[in-house]
Amino acid sequence: MPIIATQGLTMRFPGVTALHDLTVAVEPGVVGLVGANGAGKSTLIKILLGLLPATAGQASVLDLDVARQGPLIRERVGYMPEYDCLPPDVSATEFVVHMARMSGLPPTSARERAADTLRHVGLYEERYRPIGGYSTGMRQRVKLAQALVHDPRLVFLDEPTNGLDPAGRDEMLDLIRRIGTEFGISVLVTSHLLGELERTCDHVVIIDGGRLLRSQAVEAFTTDSGTLTVEVEEGRDALGHRLAAAGLAVRPDGRLLLVDVAGEHTYDLIRDAVVELDLSLIRMERRRHHIEEVFATPPPGPGTATVPPHAAVPPGPVPPGVVGPGVVGPGGIERGHGA
Repeated sequence: MPIIATQGLTMRFPGVTALHDLTVAVEPGVVGLVGANGAGKSTLIKILLGLLPATAGQASVLDLDVARQGPLIRERVGYMPEYDCLPPDVSATEFVVHMARMSGLPPTSARERAADTLRHVGLYEERYRPIGGYSTGMRQRVKLAQALVHDPRLVFLDEPTNGLDPAGRDEMLDLIRRIGTEFGISVLVTSHLLGELERTCDHVVIIDGGRLLRSQAVEAFTTDSGTLTVEVEEGRDALGHRLAAAGLAVRPDGRLLLVDVAGEHTYDLIRDAVVELDLSLIRMERRRHHIEEVFATPPPGPGTATVPPHAAVPPGPVPPGVVGPGVVGPGGIERGHGA
């Protein structure tokens, strides 16, 4: 059963449509919701929490109707907001205990759960310090802890890596993955960084301008590229020339050679060339696409997005450069960071 389902969900504000006829089903697991800033991600979360009534359409969370059962949804779901909402003059323990009590836990259970959750997010030793003295990364962890303290079935994490340096981003992504794998809590995490979601999520939902572009398992995005990655200690150029002379399509990629697989004999040709040139082979492996590479390639058909059958949304025009060349495409979705 889907943990989240929407049907024709639409949200209009004066002068702008934040969500346009969004129909999608999200299964349990760690799910990424990706889109440029302003794509409709935060609006969707607020609707799913029952905090914002949709203009049209239907949505359910944990089989509860968002229009009629918002308070019950908020009892069973944790929420980490994008923007800072932490009181600077209280400790992490005080704040997380307070949020546990707000969620209905009795005092003793609230204190125990707060201690366990702060240990899980790596703040146990710092739990009595005032939050105002915390770094950005520590404050993000407090926000994550309060979303988890009441042991929800599902958590919504809105841009949890915002403001973090690369090391802090990696640690946060590892925490998010552990929430799903070790604690069995489903996660919906929003980001505008495709690489983050590839390494963290089981499934990715991509929206732009409030429209669904694609909803698919990460494995389906990262398909076999039909290319071998070959690395040798020395002699890359000599090996490349030998393989090209043997009729293989070869191109350099830094220290590596990328060789198109023309059949099973491709492996034999590479191994024979390595032996004949007396080279040391470090690795030879199939290369898989990354999500950002998939979206750098125009989808099938003239200007339409590919949407799987279960997410039946009429395909519309693909915004120019949703993830174009470079780090940030004109559509605003960033590529490669956090991968």
